[in-house]
Amino acid sequence: MQTHKRELAVGLQLQEWSIMGQVKRYFKRFVVFPAIIITLQCLYLLRKAVEVVISVLHPVRHPTVVRTPEECFQGLEAVGYNFRPNYVELPVGGGKMLPRVHYIDEGPRDATETILCLHGEPSWSFLYRHMVPGLVRAGYRVVVPDFIGFGKSDKFTSPESYSHELHCMTLRLLLDHLRLRDITLVCQDWGGLTGLPVVKDCSHLFSRLVIMNTGLPVGASRVGKLIQAIPFLLWRTFSQLVGTSLPVGRVFNMALVNPQPDVVKGYEAPFPSALYKAGAAQWPLLVPLTANTPVAADMHATRDFLAKEWKRPALVMFSDGDPITRGQEKVFLHLMPHACTKTVRGAKHFLQEDKGEELTAHIVSFIGDKL
Repeated sequence: MQTHKRELAVGLQLQEWSIMGQVKRYFKRFVVFPAIIITLQCLYLLRKAVEVVISVLHPVRHPTVVRTPEECFQGLEAVGYNFRPNYVELPVGGGKMLPRVHYIDEGPRDATETILCLHGEPSWSFLYRHMVPGLVRAGYRVVVPDFIGFGKSDKFTSPESYSHELHCMTLRLLLDHLRLRDITLVCQDWGGLTGLPVVKDCSHLFSRLVIMNTGLPVGASRVGKLIQAIPFLLWRTFSQLVGTSLPVGRVFNMALVNPQPDVVKGYEAPFPSALYKAGAAQWPLLVPLTANTPVAADMHATRDFLAKEWKRPALVMFSDGDPITRGQEKVFLHLMPHACTKTVRGAKHFLQEDKGEELTAHIVSFIGDKL
């Protein structure tokens, strides 16, 4: 009898703890996090007001396009970034000066397949440095561009110069310039939001998809859906507040499993000052929050394309430690039930940095139909 009472008491205690834990989680999600977001939004509006006053009292003219000095990239060979740079000027942006786009192009030009690797926010081709050599050894041509505003590519100094269409057009023009065919797309973060719509528009160029830690956000049609995106909303609101003062190094310190100082410096290299960070400041703000925006419409169309028209191979490969894109792999697997899937354990948002060699092995097996 006493034993039964003790078991009952323990059971009630565990149930009470479970309820308390649930209450704490709901309190965080529905009270604490929204309060933080509202506070950050108010601080952003205050900052913008101060900036307007300063710009009126002390107007400063900046160049419309800047180029990160080459010396900022010195020493990156020591952490594995040792590739010959390639450049092309592309007619995007609408200005008098054509922005110069940088890309890595390694491996045989006559390879039967080309692997196109796309970075996201606020990274650059440096992110794929552990993967390029292994993919080249497997016999593939590997192309890794830096989007405008990132890496060794030119940078517009006004955040308003950046748009979803700018990045998509840049990618389409680069593919045309290089005359790439039989492409395996490897995309992560904004590399997916940019690359997958380009696949929709130029599907004849692509053979396979490798989709990692990304999404196709279509915006929220009601408040409940928006609340589900709290982790991203926190990041977006923070990015909006800090603007071109975005602490790139701190972002990578938080989003890598084992951040090394020399590696973090490599990610900071393209951004020697706030003048160079307009693209990094703007990209998070281009993610649609509501369903009635052009970007949301493009994401909808891309989802429809993947569900109805993409019958070629696809590999959905997400890490187990990324709160920003957690659950998005289910969306892709729903759109493409035929896709292969892999969970990369022990990696955060930038899984190319955390598990580059493992990703390379999976991609080589996938292309060789051995996964």
